[in-house]
This record gives sequence, C-alpha cells and structure tokens, in this order.
Amino acid sequence: MKQNHKVKGICLLVLACLFLTACTSQKTKTTASTSFSSSEEEHHLLIAAAASLESVMEKQIIPAFEKNNHGTTVEGNYDSSGKLQTQIEKGLEADIFFSAATKQMDALVSQNLVDQKSVVPLLQNQLVMIVPSSSDADWKEFSDLKKAETVAIGDPASVPAGQYAEKGLKALGLWEEVKAHASFGTNVTEVLNWVAEGSAQAGLVYATDAASTDKVKVVAVLPEDTLNDPIIYPIGLVEKSKEKAIAEDFITFLQSKEVAKYFEDTGFIMNK
Repeated sequence: MKQNHKVKGICLLVLACLFLTACTSQKTKTTASTSFSSSEEEHHLLIAAAASLESVMEKQIIPAFEKNNHGTTVEGNYDSSGKLQTQIEKGLEADIFFSAATKQMDALVSQNLVDQKSVVPLLQNQLVMIVPSSSDADWKEFSDLKKAETVAIGDPASVPAGQYAEKGLKALGLWEEVKAHASFGTNVTEVLNWVAEGSAQAGLVYATDAASTDKVKVVAVLPEDTLNDPIIYPIGLVEKSKEKAIAEDFITFLQSKEVAKYFEDTGFIMNK
C-alpha cells in the first residue's frame, strides 16, 4: 500500500514538472512573438508632390525606399504645387511636401506648416516649348508661339510651370499676345497631355515632362536669363507629421547617389 502511494507521488511530481515546463515554453514563445511584432511595426507616409515628379517617384523612388524599409508604405498625392499648398493649409495630413517651386514652400514655412530646418533645395528643372511629335510646323523659338491657334500653359494662379512661363514670356515681350490664345491647365501633366493629344498646337512644360513621352518633341528651351533664379524643387517635412522619423529618412534617401541617378535619368538636375 505504501509502495502505491509512493508511485502515485512520483507520477504527480513528474506531471507537475511537465506542466511548469510547458507554461515556461509558452511564455517564451509569446514574448518572442511580441518582440517580433514590434520590430515589424508598420509606417505610412503621405507625400504631397508636384505633378511633374509622379513618374520617377512611382516607378523608381518609392519602390526602392519601400524595399529598403520593410513595413513602410509610401503614398504619393500629386498635383500642382499651389493646390498642394492649399490642401496642406486646410489640414491635409501629409508628412512631406515636395514642391516644384520655392514660392509655395516658403509660404508654408512662413505659416509654420513646414519645418524650415528640414527644407532641402533638391532639384533643378528647365522650361521648354513642345509641339506634338506629328507636327510638321517649322517652329524653333518661343516667338513662334504667336503662330499657334492654342498654346497650353499651366494656370499661373496655382501652377509653378505656368508662373515660370508667364515670367519668361513677359521677359521676352510675348506674354500678352500668347495669353490671348492660351488654354490654362490645372497642372503641368494636363498641359503635357493636351499637346500630346493634339488639342493644343504648342505648350510650355518642364523638360522632365517632355522626356516622359514620345508623343511630344521639344523645339526650344526657355533662356536662363529670362528668369532671375533657376527652377528649384525644394522638399521639406510637414510640421504636423506623425511619422517624422521615417519621413526624415525618406528625405535623406532622396539625397543619396542611388536616387540622384533616378532623377538625372529622368532629366532633372541635382541642385548642388
């Protein structure tokens, strides 16, 4: 009888040990699982960027950044810089503003909506005169715009490319005459499409936009001396961003040699 009690006691002791071992193992697995989940924390960036940046951002830069930063997704919101400025002023929850001109960036900095210390004058671009690839018009200079029935230009009220066009054409003494038969687009992509489709006989866009399609051809480049300053694309951190650390990483990434090649292959000039 005593022998049976002894055996039962040993069995109970073994079962208790097994139970404690199982609990400890489960706790270790749970801790490891929690640790792994925290290391894979997800981030989401919203970038308000000029329409002329859409192609290079979507095809090359964003995929490259997401590949190097697992758990991070980057979304681009593309339009004219003036419209993006207004959206940010009205509360757009963007993390980064990438403008096609310093005017809109300076306006947001002055309202403490973009961190001034974060702003980098990253790129340069050129304004060019384009015509449909199928056009047989022998146009070689900006004065030939007077011959076009319709000239596509970005709306100077909100589109930096349109503001540069107005300034350049005024310097050349052509603005009033060209404006009389101009069709104003809401952003530079729309202007490009009008010329590509043939609904406008000529247009003024950035060199990078003209290089993005074989449906248009460049016939003239706006002389640099018609603008007081080069066409600069600044990028900066939106003050209300909830993802400032990863947004700063993205801005740093855009200044790397890898991304410089993407920009330069598209026709942009890195601003030294």
